[in-house]
Amino acid sequence: MLSNYRVEISFKDFDQLKKKLDFCIDKKIYKINIPCKGNLKKDFLLEVVRFIGVNYKNLDVIYHYSFYHQFYLNKDYSYKKFLNFIEVNKTYNKNNEILLVSGSKKRNQFEVLNILEKLKFDLSKHIKFGVAFNPYFFEESDYKIERNRLLDKLNSYFVKSIWLQFGSEYNQLAREINFLNKIKSLSPNLFDNEIKIYGSLFIPSKQFVARFKFRPWRGVYLSNKYLNSLEESGKITKKIIDFYFNNSIIPLLETELSTEKQFIEARKFIDL
Repeated sequence: MLSNYRVEISFKDFDQLKKKLDFCIDKKIYKINIPCKGNLKKDFLLEVVRFIGVNYKNLDVIYHYSFYHQFYLNKDYSYKKFLNFIEVNKTYNKNNEILLVSGSKKRNQFEVLNILEKLKFDLSKHIKFGVAFNPYFFEESDYKIERNRLLDKLNSYFVKSIWLQFGSEYNQLAREINFLNKIKSLSPNLFDNEIKIYGSLFIPSKQFVARFKFRPWRGVYLSNKYLNSLEESGKITKKIIDFYFNNSIIPLLETELSTEKQFIEARKFIDL
């Protein structure tokens, strides 16, 4: 059921935002993620936090904060702006959690690890942050780097959720969930039961596959098997959904979901 999912929505203006939020509420979808990309950043993103906080108080909203897109004149000024965003979020949003992302291109000395280190001197540990983790690397050297980055993030003791990147390789996903489970059993002080794991999810379609083939997303690994057959991509995605629920991973649906047709297609796919 979609009520067990979080749903990400993107929009260009407040009219579109209101339309999409009202649609979600009508479908009993109350757990919303707001990304930080395109024009959805800086002053507009702050206005969105205030708008939703005033007009949609009953929604459970998690905002994303990209240090790539939220860079201003320099690192110090950008960091002050980030602290201000935290305060605005605390004021207007009952879900006091922010998903921190470095961005597709990491800025030098202004990415998640730098910020978490700096926050030790500015915030108490009751602030909650989510961090990204990509479980789909093939090369040992690459997935070990990703694991070490996650361990460094967890060592900040600010992390309350881990957000898995989307991908198609089930074996890689299972390998990294086993790694996370090992951390949980060996280092409960570092990775306790309160830390939630979310998993990104896209419902495959001809349009989605065509767009990805034309312009692949940095850090997203989709196999030829997934990209060359809608039937196969459907089977792979359903297998990943089952894996999520069998491992207490909460899905984050990133597929556009703002029309009756899109909702029906999503329900058909998810409820099978």
